[in-house]
Amino acid sequence: MATAIGARFIGLCAAGFVSLPAGVLAQEGSPDLPVIRVTEGQSIEEASSKLASEPVERLSANPSVSLSRMGGRGLEPVIRGQSQERVDVLLDGIRVEGACPNRMDPPTSRLSTALAPLLEVRTSNQTLRWGPITGGQVVATTAAPVFDGSITTGHLTVGGADNGNGKLVNGSAAVGSDSAWLRLAGGYDEADDYEDGDGNEVRSAYKNSEARLDAAWQADNGFYIKGLVSRQEERDVKYAGSGMDAPKTDTDIMRLELGSPLANGNWNLLAWQADVDHIMDNFSLREAMMKMLTDSETETRGLRLTLDQSPDARTDWAIGVDVETNNWYAERFGGANLDMLTSVLWPDVDRDRFGLFAERFYRVNPELKLGGGVRYDRVEMSAGAADDLFGSGMMAMSAADAYELIYGTTNTDVTDDNFSGFVSSDWRFSPVQSLVVTASHSVRSPGVTERYIASWNSMDPSRRWVGNPALDPETHRKLELAMPGQSNGWHWRPAVWVDQVDDFVLRTRNADRVSVYRNIDARLMGVEAQLGWSNGTWSTDSSLASVRGENRDDNKPLPQIPPVQFIQTLGWQHMGHALELEWILARRQDRVDLESGQDPGTSPGYGVLNLSGSHPLADYLSVSWAVDNLFDNTWAPHVSRANTDPFNPEAVRVNEPGRTLRAALTARW
Repeated sequence: MATAIGARFIGLCAAGFVSLPAGVLAQEGSPDLPVIRVTEGQSIEEASSKLASEPVERLSANPSVSLSRMGGRGLEPVIRGQSQERVDVLLDGIRVEGACPNRMDPPTSRLSTALAPLLEVRTSNQTLRWGPITGGQVVATTAAPVFDGSITTGHLTVGGADNGNGKLVNGSAAVGSDSAWLRLAGGYDEADDYEDGDGNEVRSAYKNSEARLDAAWQADNGFYIKGLVSRQEERDVKYAGSGMDAPKTDTDIMRLELGSPLANGNWNLLAWQADVDHIMDNFSLREAMMKMLTDSETETRGLRLTLDQSPDARTDWAIGVDVETNNWYAERFGGANLDMLTSVLWPDVDRDRFGLFAERFYRVNPELKLGGGVRYDRVEMSAGAADDLFGSGMMAMSAADAYELIYGTTNTDVTDDNFSGFVSSDWRFSPVQSLVVTASHSVRSPGVTERYIASWNSMDPSRRWVGNPALDPETHRKLELAMPGQSNGWHWRPAVWVDQVDDFVLRTRNADRVSVYRNIDARLMGVEAQLGWSNGTWSTDSSLASVRGENRDDNKPLPQIPPVQFIQTLGWQHMGHALELEWILARRQDRVDLESGQDPGTSPGYGVLNLSGSHPLADYLSVSWAVDNLFDNTWAPHVSRANTDPFNPEAVRVNEPGRTLRAALTARW
């Protein structure tokens, strides 16, 4: 399979680069608020040192982001009411697809804990170089080592948590200089099942280890080359929100990047490979009457070439081309000896994606900046094992049989031609206030699960889950208006947005209670507001987010829409010491779609108080701590998975941890 996907990738690259257009792409030239942060091949500031069970949990400080929990790991970000395939995750510029049909391993689970990346959330198309944004985009960027005149640098962190008996150790060591360096990093963390606020155990134990080696070299003329090899191993991961656990998940990533100055800008070439192997079952970590095991894997190969130019002080433009090939294969086995193939969940699905983009930004005058871009993506998908039989005797069938039975479709080969674009303006109409307007047209092809999942149960239709190869691509037409500003230590940003979606891919249930997918027309809209103040020692920040999702075909709410959320923080810092008090509030959510099977029910509102701090102990030694859920409340985000935990049968959703004390000691040199 690896040979086949490699051959497809080489062929797609050859076809793509022959078609490279003579167009333009742009980078915002604002000195104070860049529209595009091109961090590939560059050093950035280090990420926040805030303690969290996994790096994506730091996004919970953004009220427009909710985190869906299924267990102790694998938190799924929900941005403005959209998640999964609608949230694009970039790890240092590359995509890593998950290998679990039930999303035990979303792309954010690959974020490094040894070298915590800077996380940035994007909600609208300010660039198309990484693809169009339909729901949101999480951009994770790892900082290069900083030597400060020394030839070595690194860190070592040891820590733990009381709730769940969590333990962690990670570190890094780099040698070289700012122009040429080699770095080795790795870490291990584990936890047992935690307790919620009522003292009930929640299936959430896990073990996670990683190792990575990266290096970079830059010549005097600006040419640079960077490389990365990493491996992550997750073991014995329990999930309260699933009928299975994951005893094994392995992820191998390789990344190569090079570039150099050219004319009035630079060029950049990025290539990557990511392989994920995943096993989930219902007997290794729990009791089971009837054993089931799913063995799945995904392979990703990608290449992106961009050219950025700034011919004058007013103009930035760039062009680019990218290709990506993916393969997904998943089989489920049953029987006393696990020798019966019961479903081909992902029937050897191939996806070839080829994209072109061109953008330009122009500063009309010091107060007004305009921008725009276009992108074309050709997406081809096929299911090579759609005709492979599973089951036995008279009950034997194939994925293709399931598609025909549920949807009446017999064609499993799909080709999408997707055209996306955006226009934007940033008008500073006063010394302290701007008006930012972005209008975009973004097209997303349905994902592998939406089109090809084939989970079949011969006896119980309510336990069937079947993708729809005949789905049309989603088309998002989004308009966003924001008014950011700052003055005398204050900063603020009110925003309103609306997203009209044609052919929204809805997962729901049909008359036989089979979990199916269909296209509908939908509309999402929301308001956000942020107000903050700081005098260098004290700081405060208030953030509010509200989103409403409507199924316009059936005149009812969309499922999995978070409630109104408000976050208030109060911070203090002095001479390296820092304290922060965080208050998270969420309103009750009554707008649910119970018929879809995605909403376990309505959810009550909640309020949670968190306290954290960090303190220097010596020149190279510091301690960080956090008390999460200070008052030991029992709560769960509305978007978390339905609870199937036998330890806590009364819980509707997977509850968050009760009061948890975390602490970590870090040495840096």
